[in-house]
Amino acid sequence: MRKVSNFCDYFVIASGTSIRHVNAITQAIEEDAVKEKITPRSRVSYNDESGWMVLDFSSVIAHIFHKPLRDFYALERLWSDARKLRIPRKRTS
Repeated sequence: MRKVSNFCDYFVIASGTSIRHVNAITQAIEEDAVKEKITPRSRVSYNDESGWMVLDFSSVIAHIFHKPLRDFYALERLWSDARKLRIPRKRTS
């Protein structure tokens, strides 16, 4: 993102299949970050019903969408000049 914006290095864009799933993903990201001693710049409510959660870690901003909202807002297209990196899904056993 740094080549197209001046406020962060990376966007992480993820989708959940329901509002509950979006909130759970958001909570898991925040908990994992705290374990790594990375503190978000703001707090979110895990009861949010908007379908779009944002976690700001200064150089990394995570956007977690309910799938229909991700398709509607299409941040990937909005920031299409930014270099894209695909991160493989973490498989759980």
